[in-house]
Amino acid sequence: MAFDYKKEYKEFYLPPKNPGIIEIPEMNYIAVRGHGDPNEPEGEYKAAIGLLYAIAFTVKMSYKGSHKMEGYFSYVVPPLEGLWWQEEEGADSHGERTGSGKGIDYAHKEKLEWISMIRLPEFVTEDEFRWAIDEASRKKQADFSKVEFFTYDEGLCVQCMHMGSYDNEPATIAEMERYMWENGLTADISGCRFHHEIYLSDPRRCAPEKLRTVIRHPVKKI
Repeated sequence: MAFDYKKEYKEFYLPPKNPGIIEIPEMNYIAVRGHGDPNEPEGEYKAAIGLLYAIAFTVKMSYKGSHKMEGYFSYVVPPLEGLWWQEEEGADSHGERTGSGKGIDYAHKEKLEWISMIRLPEFVTEDEFRWAIDEASRKKQADFSKVEFFTYDEGLCVQCMHMGSYDNEPATIAEMERYMWENGLTADISGCRFHHEIYLSDPRRCAPEKLRTVIRHPVKKI
């Protein structure tokens, strides 16, 4: 699918405050998997964000160097996104989660599992991704081995804009669940479909009550 911000940004990244149904196509991302409380100052999550943006801007600024990506076009780096869950029954031999898919317990953020990610434009193939990893590793003298090329086919979802603190998300999710029920749908959070957040505000520069976060849940018909 073409990466066209003018056409897609409002649909995928600026939903209304009221829940709505949306079909999300398959998309490719730069991603880092991790575990634990995202608020830890020196934690895994903070480090993951640094890795993601380093690769995202290596791709974006590649046109200034000798390496030319076929089909490259100028674009704005998309917002940071996250897939979140908490293990309940462990994981299988491939590392996929096998929990029951129940809601997140916000009182125990230390138990969070996550995939932090930034969407890639479609011209970034896996080969170009590997080039970006090598280039960033060379220039920054850092370890990018945790960064992966991640494809996510999200499908049918209900999403809306959450306004305010991340800790107040359960109230918005309750509204989403009411909307699902009224429309003959139920949440379909499982081993390959996740609670999804898209961060449109920087919590370092924005008051908690003004934070804007897209919340997206995969759904299926009842």
